[in-house]
Amino acid sequence: MDTQGRKHVDPADQWVFDPETGSYQLRLEPEDPPARAVPTQGSRRRAEQSPTSSRRRAEQSPTSSRRAGGHGRGSGGGSGGRGGASASRRKPKPRKSRKQKALLWTAGSVGFVLVTVSVGGYLVFQHFNGNISTVDTGNIGSDSATTSGPVNILVIGTDSRQGLGDKYGDPGSVGHADTTILFHVSADRSNATALSIPRDIITDVPDCPTKQKDGSTKIIPGTDNVRFNTSLGQDGRDPGCTMRTVKALTGITPDHFMMADFNAVKDLSTAIGGVEVCLAKDINDPKSHLKLSKGRHVVEGDQALAFVRTRHSVGLGGDLSRIELQQQFLSSMIRKMKSSGTLTSPGKLFKLADVATKALTVDTGIGDVQKLSSLAKDLSGVNTKNITFATVPVIDNPAEKVHATVVLDPTKAPTLFNMVKQDVSLTEAKKKQKVADASKLKGTMADPAYVRVEVYNGSGIFGAAQDTVDWLQNTKGDPRSTNGGNASADIAKTTLEYAPNQADQARRLADWMGLPASALKEGAKNAKALANMTLTLGKDFTGAGTPITAPTKAPAGIQKVVANDKNVCAK
Repeated sequence: MDTQGRKHVDPADQWVFDPETGSYQLRLEPEDPPARAVPTQGSRRRAEQSPTSSRRRAEQSPTSSRRAGGHGRGSGGGSGGRGGASASRRKPKPRKSRKQKALLWTAGSVGFVLVTVSVGGYLVFQHFNGNISTVDTGNIGSDSATTSGPVNILVIGTDSRQGLGDKYGDPGSVGHADTTILFHVSADRSNATALSIPRDIITDVPDCPTKQKDGSTKIIPGTDNVRFNTSLGQDGRDPGCTMRTVKALTGITPDHFMMADFNAVKDLSTAIGGVEVCLAKDINDPKSHLKLSKGRHVVEGDQALAFVRTRHSVGLGGDLSRIELQQQFLSSMIRKMKSSGTLTSPGKLFKLADVATKALTVDTGIGDVQKLSSLAKDLSGVNTKNITFATVPVIDNPAEKVHATVVLDPTKAPTLFNMVKQDVSLTEAKKKQKVADASKLKGTMADPAYVRVEVYNGSGIFGAAQDTVDWLQNTKGDPRSTNGGNASADIAKTTLEYAPNQADQARRLADWMGLPASALKEGAKNAKALANMTLTLGKDFTGAGTPITAPTKAPAGIQKVVANDKNVCAK
């Protein structure tokens, strides 16, 4: 109540069911309209549901009350005039509203949780746009919220304490890339891989153009052999710099980024009623302030933040052990948001959306609720059993006596990155392949000396066509391969076009290059004698002699967690 006795309404309670549309609508107008206002059909409906306001209007204008169909006390209770009784017996037929303003959105909008929870949807009004902060990342990433191909989203949890006082220490910190996950969703939307990038991995941070407040662009010089987390915040670097660093480190270009700070974990975990976590032992960490006994607990707020921050009391006591805690937390949060009543409760939905959008900073390509909605709808088909969290494979930094940092594992990391680039799932999600396509690789193969192919470069790698021709001639005994030069445009996937009477040649070349069946494009007519097949190298080409097809299994020993695994307990 305010000083004049008026009742304040919690926005979360302003969602009302509209029987005409069959859906919930957000009612933002005052509960009592001005006395002179002509009641709309919607306001009459509410009057039937509100005896007090209905009686007030009836006292002010009995005539208009009768015209409105007996909107008095009796109609609201079903025991008044005939008009009210008749209205109470009628069941309006639900129909879609033409002016429905609600937008689909997901909990993929909060720090490192943002995208992983896109398996669920949330109705949000356009006014939430004012909550979202954006950063122009320049020429890195995509201007489009959706795509027909795979999607790579960089999810950043920053350790900025600005505005939080001394509670968490270092209140003046600008915020570095404390938690970073490269979230890859396959082109067919059947699976997703979330790669956690250790903050202490040593890498090169490239030169980075950043947009200034006055609209100008400032180039921040790159730095070699530094911790990954300095790609954000250090020397004024923005999330676009982190995107460029990830591209240089993994070879995978992020399409978008989403970033949030400490408050995201606290507020979101509270908004959904807590997240279940599991500990294999008692933990009492004075640095993160986490004190929990062995077993399962539901954490939220400051306790949830302490859980994802703690590292000294679990595993080996470092950042890699903390990553495992975070992956457990995120997996559990995904399951909670998908299965709880949050998605069907308008009040909870409103509060969750408000918390999420306030915590969110994104690139301009997805910089409003409508764009986030489009992205969420595009990614919403991924089942939790096909979402895998994995940690980028690393080894101790050989340049240090005391191993405080790590470097990429030179054997396992490239294999894992190649799997992600080639859309190979880390789960058991099976992709359908037509029998006809599979049969393309089966049968006799031509003698190497009779394989005729013209190679075009659509990979974007300088000299790729000539390198491939040299490799075919010098190592495979194929003297009839030729360089066709650059393709008319770069393409995503390598293709081999051939005629039916060249099928044996195509199988031989596919065997040499590790081409998948999907790369072979058979024409309808036979080719003339001495005609060439056409091989166009795509962006999946990494070098002559390197198989185009990615490995089908992840390297042995990499740390990973499947999102639907409920039995993970921190040790």
